[in-house]
Amino acid sequence: MHDVTDPNTWGPAIDEAVNTISRGGLVVLPTDTVYGIGADAFDADAVAALLAAKGRGRQMPPPVLVPDVRTLDGLATEVPDDARKLVEAFWPGGFTIILRAQPSLQWDLGETHGTVALRMPDHPAALAVLRRTGPMAVSSANRTGSPAALDAADARDQLGDAVSTYLDGGTAPGGVASTIVDATGERLRVVRTGAISLEQLRAVAPVAGPDDDTDDTPADDTTDTADAAADDAADPGADDAPAAPVTSEVEQAAPDDEQGRTAG
Repeated sequence: MHDVTDPNTWGPAIDEAVNTISRGGLVVLPTDTVYGIGADAFDADAVAALLAAKGRGRQMPPPVLVPDVRTLDGLATEVPDDARKLVEAFWPGGFTIILRAQPSLQWDLGETHGTVALRMPDHPAALAVLRRTGPMAVSSANRTGSPAALDAADARDQLGDAVSTYLDGGTAPGGVASTIVDATGERLRVVRTGAISLEQLRAVAPVAGPDDDTDDTPADDTTDTADAAADDAADPGADDAPAAPVTSEVEQAAPDDEQGRTAG
């Protein structure tokens, strides 16, 4: 267990986490919602190990946490202008966006059908790791079916030796899952409300609510990503609240884990 509560002394702990990720290992780290379990997003074996540690299958791909807004265009394509406005307004923070993934990316997050759920967490320790590792696949730190961990000790009790490095940042804020918007259809649509209200979103860009009666719902091939995002993304067990209209991360349509499809 490595303490990351103080930026003045967390250097060795961040180094250990970065080294673990570079070796294909798993790291538990605090986020602004709950604790997340993370792996190198571009290491298929590490992502598979992450899913195995949680006890979930490829049909529930993890969300991807990023260190910077500029990472968006490296990972996603066909980003609508309104989606970009939302990202610029609400990152870092409790906002997850589902986009079409860059087709050239050499990664295997699971059954994503060409989409990816992205979030930039608002937590200094998480960002310190991400700035050195680059994008990480991050799901809430818990076994599927159990509440998301709000501290490192709980995460260790659930995940044990499957995780090589645990970063202890104290009790995670938790409480509210990220809001998830699907930007893969003709119109931006909220698939789960959370930290960012629909009113806040609409103050920045036109967004359809989860119950709006429209014919431009996301294509069926985004279902798995939306499900996983609504059920994951490094958000709290409370996150696992209502899932996307077409579904169940970043985790919590069931009392699984959240939210961040960050986590995130």
